[in-house]
Amino acid sequence: MSRTALLSMDHQVANLAHVPDGYLSAAGRALETARAAEIPVVHVVLRLRPGHVDVHPRNKIFGALPSGLFTEDDPNAAIHPDLAPRGDEIVVAKNRVSAFAGNNLQQILAAQDIDHLVLTGIATSGIVLSTALQAADLDYGVTVLSDACADPDPALHNTLLTQLLNRRGDVATTKEWAETLTPGA
Repeated sequence: MSRTALLSMDHQVANLAHVPDGYLSAAGRALETARAAEIPVVHVVLRLRPGHVDVHPRNKIFGALPSGLFTEDDPNAAIHPDLAPRGDEIVVAKNRVSAFAGNNLQQILAAQDIDHLVLTGIATSGIVLSTALQAADLDYGVTVLSDACADPDPALHNTLLTQLLNRRGDVATTKEWAETLTPGA
């Protein structure tokens, strides 16, 4: 039987400024659905070292960031309070786009016998895409929650969901996913 975990990714205050209306409530519903079904939740955040000493200047995404962003001291790097961890939910810091980059996420998932990942996060063209592709290559089952993912480019969000991510795993709304669950799934 498959053991599932929900990855709540890059739900940091700075990132929520770039999402459509209704996104925060959809991501919150995904979290509540997982919690009610006793599905482990892992929060993934971008965390860079002070001065960004872990970012190469050739990196087009992270090399262009001002050095104080997404560090431990950056208040906008905190997880949004509406999507914050509860109880013993794990928080994993990454230092690149994929949720698996620069951390022990794969080890944490293996220790809990997780073989299926449900993905929520910002942005669809960033962490969601990168994590889904890597997870599929690592032989995880993958479900992307279409309404609990967002991208600054709505057309790209739609294209990725309907033309790429659905070929690597399942794409469902939070409601559709909830209808498939039983406690302890």
